Amino acid sequence: MNLATLPDRRAKQDPSGPSIADDNINLTNAEFLDAVVRAAAVLQAHGVSTGDVVAMMLPNTASFVVSLFAAWRLGAAATPINPSLAMAEIAYQVTDAAAKVLIAEEPLAVEVPGTAVVLTSELASGPSQPEETVAVPEDALALLIYTSGTTGRPKGVMLDHANLNAMCAMAIDAFELGGADHSLLILPLFHVNGIVAGTLSPLLAGGRVTVAGRFSLKEFWSRIEQSRATYFSAVPTIYTMLANLPPEVAPDTSSVRFAVCGAAPASVELLNKFESRYGIPIIEGYGLSEGSCASTLNPLNGPRKPGTVGLPFPGQTIRIIDANGNPVADGEAGEVLIQGPNVMRGYLNRPDETARTLVDGWLHTGDIGRLDEDGYLVLVDRAKDMIIRGGENIYPKEIEAVVYQLPDVAEAAVVGRPHTLYGEEPVLFVSLTSGSALDQDQIRAHLTDALAKYKLPVEITVLDELPKNPVGKIDKPSLRKNLPPIHQA
Repeated sequence: MNLATLPDRRAKQDPSGPSIADDNINLTNAEFLDAVVRAAAVLQAHGVSTGDVVAMMLPNTASFVVSLFAAWRLGAAATPINPSLAMAEIAYQVTDAAAKVLIAEEPLAVEVPGTAVVLTSELASGPSQPEETVAVPEDALALLIYTSGTTGRPKGVMLDHANLNAMCAMAIDAFELGGADHSLLILPLFHVNGIVAGTLSPLLAGGRVTVAGRFSLKEFWSRIEQSRATYFSAVPTIYTMLANLPPEVAPDTSSVRFAVCGAAPASVELLNKFESRYGIPIIEGYGLSEGSCASTLNPLNGPRKPGTVGLPFPGQTIRIIDANGNPVADGEAGEVLIQGPNVMRGYLNRPDETARTLVDGWLHTGDIGRLDEDGYLVLVDRAKDMIIRGGENIYPKEIEAVVYQLPDVAEAAVVGRPHTLYGEEPVLFVSLTSGSALDQDQIRAHLTDALAKYKLPVEITVLDELPKNPVGKIDKPSLRKNLPPIHQA
């Protein structure tokens, strides 16, 4: 499966067949190829060639998919950027990835040295005559997905074409995707799930994709009815909102074969409530950006076990180890390790972190889980400290690092507070240096300038001193223990 030439193959096989649609346009296979060819010519005119990186800071639109394939057509890699990031975060990713070009909808407020900005309005201005397609080897870098970590700064997960091809083949097989399938994409395209499960897999299988803009609770079911989508992928927060709609909301869901749930654990009650109301089976899975998208999945046609995240994809192996690196006994909990052709090449320019995460071909996830008697993975805990808010990963260390830029802050700790809709929200505790007059509003203003909105603590508490454990480290469990859950209004 050569991803770089997929638009060409689809246009040759069925030029008038549907391929990509969004809120404003609906492209046939021939029109999709034409758009990719023109965009590739524009990128090439800006000096993009084999081995370069193209950054894409775009909302959910067909332009994102066109840009992705345009970069691959030239032998370049792509790095998606969350458009809601602060300017400093955007500049960091562009610079760290050494992106030659940044594709955006509007000019940036701040110039990033060494990177040209190409607006989406310019992408159609290139010539429509296809240039010679660059031969893209399997081990060529395809995606740089930036993920935060417990060490603070986001790092680029390097996925090559072999990784994506392996992951897509697994998804196509697991979901039994074919030419009649139609993905309604409501998850962000800057996440690997939206790219792999929501876009590449259906296109490679001969199906089509409708890229929805922001998720709209009011319009979601009408979008399903109009598009006749056969599947979609979402996070527990979205399923909770859909399950809680008024009883009079009774959509036609007959086109939908299944829905996928990932990013955070879903309760058995939520799964049962959604499925019994809408008649759509929810397929729970588990994976990481470092694993190209997914590593386990409850079977589409087989026993689905609510409360688990399913069985390993064929071609992947799951191992559970103890703190000393030894395999645990059946049914016991330990760190989840993953092995397979979908596992990343490593972190960009971070050999030490790569060496800690990839050991003898095994991806150390940092997540705690156990395998039940049938081999289904049950997640017991998450990577240390990570907060998942509505499907978005938030790493406290990244927020704390920004807080510590304030000289009046002596100690800082971010923990997750339970929330009935979002799952968790970040809250911040600080202690101040002697004599400081720093207040919550000043801390919040500082954070707002440096962090994306979804990362901002919903509450800031100033204490005389933060609690410590016996070894003198900040005792986050005790901070969490005193946080009552927030219920949706």
